[in-house]
Amino acid sequence: MATRIVRVDPELKDLIPGFLNNRRQDALTIRAALAQEDMETVRILGHSMKGCGGGYGFNALSELGGILERGAQNRDSEAITNAVDELQAYLEQVEIIYD
Repeated sequence: MATRIVRVDPELKDLIPGFLNNRRQDALTIRAALAQEDMETVRILGHSMKGCGGGYGFNALSELGGILERGAQNRDSEAITNAVDELQAYLEQVEIIYD
């Protein structure tokens, strides 16, 4: 499994574990919403992720959030499934360097 390195401002160090745990929970919520065909929940979570990822230095999360949001708008379950798979893989592989 490849490690994905993200460089983060040391001032954010105390916030990052909670931020990443929230994204892990988002992935579970998205899967549950998808199973219920609740595209609005997927859209909202994707939109939120798109907006906040880059602010913490996680540009990949912003990109995935955008994919999730568009997938929900288009009711594209396959795109959402692929994006949430990628999200969970990313969260398992990410390594934070504070500098």
